[in-house]
Amino acid sequence: MHYRMLDTALGPMAIGWTDAGISRVLLPGDTADEMRARLEKSGGVEDVDGQPEIAARILAYAEGTNDNFADVALDLSRVPEVNRRIYEHIRELAWGETTTYGAIARWLGDVVLSRAVGAAMGANPIPLIVPCHRVLAADGRTGGFSSPGGVRAKMEMLALEKAASPTGQFSFGF
Repeated sequence: MHYRMLDTALGPMAIGWTDAGISRVLLPGDTADEMRARLEKSGGVEDVDGQPEIAARILAYAEGTNDNFADVALDLSRVPEVNRRIYEHIRELAWGETTTYGAIARWLGDVVLSRAVGAAMGANPIPLIVPCHRVLAADGRTGGFSSPGGVRAKMEMLALEKAASPTGQFSFGF
């Protein structure tokens, strides 16, 4: 995997890719050096000029440009099949559109699968491009967020997108 560090308006981010497509996105919350160390520990090789189009789109997103990244090629070869199905489903969400863990579970065929949906969101290796930040609890609460920036990062991304919760309002608190 190759990776590139990005200094965005939201904070340091990184993208990783293989010949098949984007395989990692690291969201703000860690320092650039911490991100670099994590990527190199998993065998990543830095390429400061790689993926210029995706890098530019992520930088623009962090400035508020509407982009749902649905056309970006992904490498999900190391992701379980059920997670791939869920990720492809949520990639259809538009900028600022949200859904719930329960709605995705119903789409899978059983509302009991809500926890499995939550586990898939927590294991998402490509947040932002696979927009797990747009998946909420049924009552409009954020639910968890496994990025180093935690729920704050999720809320910042939703605020940037001017997203509406399933109940019609958020309490951003920052």
